Amino acid sequence: MRFKTSLLPKSKHTDLVSCVGWMSPDEVYSCGDDHQILQWNLLTSETTKVSELPAEVYPLDMHWLPKSAVQKTKVGSEVFLLTADDGKFYIIGRNGRIEKSVDAHRGAVLAGRWSHDGGGLVTAGEDGQVKIWSRSGMLRSTLAQVPVPAYGAAWAPNSDAVIYTSGPNLIIKPLAPNSKPIQWKAHEGVILKVTWNPNTGLILSGGEDTRYRVWDSFGRQLYSSTQHHHPITSLAWSPDGQLFAVGSFNTLRLCDKAGWCHSLEKPNTGSIFNLAWSSDGTQVAGACGNGQVIFAHIIENHLEWKNYEATVTSRKTIALRNVTNEAWEKLELRDRIIKVSLAHSHMVVVTSTQAYVYSTRNWNTPIIFDLKESNASLIVQDETHFLLVDGASVYIYSYDGRLLCAPRWPGMRTDVLNHRTVSLSSDTLAIRDKADERLVHLFDSSTGKPLNDGKPWEHKLEIVEVALDKVGTANERRMAVVDRNRDLFLLNLQRVGSIGRAVKLGGMVQSLSWNDGANMLAALQDAKFSVWFYPAVVFVDRDLLLFTVAEKDSAEYGKNAVVVSFLDTMITIRRADGSLVTSSVSPFPALLHNYVASRHWDDAVRLARFVKDDTVWACLAAMATSSKELNTAEVAYAAINEADKVQYINYIKEIPVREARAAEMALLGGHVSDAEQILLQGGLYFRAIMLNLSIYHFDRALQLAIKHKTHVDTVMAYRQHYLARFDKKETSKLFQQYEKQVEVDYKKIAEKIELEYQKEREKPTSSK
Repeated sequence: MRFKTSLLPKSKHTDLVSCVGWMSPDEVYSCGDDHQILQWNLLTSETTKVSELPAEVYPLDMHWLPKSAVQKTKVGSEVFLLTADDGKFYIIGRNGRIEKSVDAHRGAVLAGRWSHDGGGLVTAGEDGQVKIWSRSGMLRSTLAQVPVPAYGAAWAPNSDAVIYTSGPNLIIKPLAPNSKPIQWKAHEGVILKVTWNPNTGLILSGGEDTRYRVWDSFGRQLYSSTQHHHPITSLAWSPDGQLFAVGSFNTLRLCDKAGWCHSLEKPNTGSIFNLAWSSDGTQVAGACGNGQVIFAHIIENHLEWKNYEATVTSRKTIALRNVTNEAWEKLELRDRIIKVSLAHSHMVVVTSTQAYVYSTRNWNTPIIFDLKESNASLIVQDETHFLLVDGASVYIYSYDGRLLCAPRWPGMRTDVLNHRTVSLSSDTLAIRDKADERLVHLFDSSTGKPLNDGKPWEHKLEIVEVALDKVGTANERRMAVVDRNRDLFLLNLQRVGSIGRAVKLGGMVQSLSWNDGANMLAALQDAKFSVWFYPAVVFVDRDLLLFTVAEKDSAEYGKNAVVVSFLDTMITIRRADGSLVTSSVSPFPALLHNYVASRHWDDAVRLARFVKDDTVWACLAAMATSSKELNTAEVAYAAINEADKVQYINYIKEIPVREARAAEMALLGGHVSDAEQILLQGGLYFRAIMLNLSIYHFDRALQLAIKHKTHVDTVMAYRQHYLARFDKKETSKLFQQYEKQVEVDYKKIAEKIELEYQKEREKPTSSK
């Protein structure tokens, strides 16, 4: 991946260009010390003069009002903020007319940015003040005062805090009153630029020490560049937060969000004072010290899936290669390429006007359909369909180009969706809410209807990543969630009713990925790389969790590595320096998954006997227990020397009632509440009472006995026997009350219990 840059032979501006901004993906505005505001049309390659600023106005920073901002009028959204050295900022329309002029600072206004929702703006000045203003230019507050000029300021992802510079320091100041700021020394020299990405929450800074650095929102350094020859004069995140551009004297870099450099260009521009990305994330415009405006387009984006490679070779062409037979294809498209995704035997290409869906079986006749908006920001593929974020909406299309649904939710913001906060499977769509990051919205991916009775699932902490497994039926769908503490949780997504609680699977998780062909999960943890061959074991028998996970030291991957993909048995990991490292896992667990999915239990047992590996046996034991295959579960537990489980399974096999067997299987995995619920739904109140007595939940047993008016004396008898055994006195008021009302006759109770078991054996539906 690299930039392809273009400069005009002769500059249109007659003096230094100080700032640029994108009004649309094909329209750029620029202005500089010649006081001109120029409009650049990239489709027609025309440059027109929009207006001329007053002679005393020397512009310093420009920012167009975000498209995601909700405006009452269409014209109201087409304005930009311009800061100048006369201490004022200006709100200017697309026709160049100054709609508002505000005295803001003593000295130059060095930086100005709209909030992400367009509801306000922040300015930083030469006087060291950082101020918050309303949308109409009314002063709301002076957020900070520092003793040196504040060269940069940027909004937090939720627009609830501002980061600004103070010499070599960065300071995050929340807008809430009496809140404590976060301050740290970020550079060895004065910081000239700072920017904060709303999508990833990462902070980027550059300064006179000739370095650029990447930080998280707590001020922890994630990356520091080597020293350059000149100060870093401009920085800009791409809209999706996956890339950023760095400008310096005669230098333009394209970098990954982890910090490492994709490409280095050396254009003849002088210092690049300002950089801005187009809303589709494919182009960058730069304001140059020699009067030029530089345009850079991303090319050579390289994608891989199994034996196919796709490379975007120019603005409108893609080169394809099948590495197994060295077959080449060259795809020519009509319009500029914005997004490309290659997975699940299909390649989806989004241009500025249309979407193309190619099949790996036939590259010559793609499915083509028009887009509702020309601003695609995300593609997520699944085996049967794909998701497209286009402008202000989310769409799910089948691979034949048919629109399946367009899910919506309250407070929907599509500009901050990315691969970590959106996950798609064949039947479910999961999207993390941006307004409240503890919530995950769940939809049926074929109809767009909300799941979980229309309510989003809520976690106790903010969520940073969601991932749905890819294989199996809708009733077996599971979602992995990583929260702010980097703990990994797994939960079952039920199609009807409310979703159960999440179960913790691991901690300190940096990155994860589900396998494409079996429900196995790979994750990079603090100092190890883990693969869970059957993560759902936590819902079946948690004792088997350690048997079903493979772990190894992750030192070879270094810090901040990312799991890129988990295809078949190959796991691809990208290290912090950008290099790709592959690792393989045993093929037998995936084969076992396939046998179990097709219910070939004999083949699964034969495979486990052939491999003679405890991991495979443990996976088979959990899978068989989950599927109520008692014979297979007995063989598998015996193979890993779980004698108590084998004995318990034999006891379960003797139970004549199907519901009771299901409850005992749930109890085998330690799920007491599930077991009780199964028994109550089946009308087996005696069994539910005995279940609670067996685990010494006397209060719950008595509550059930009273509610269903049966076996109250049985509960009292068990309670008295328990107290006598430990030589204790009754302290529960409820039991003391019923001691006076209920007569305990052990002989009658034994007869009643035997009668209950006799009824179960005589039931006509008690077949095994």
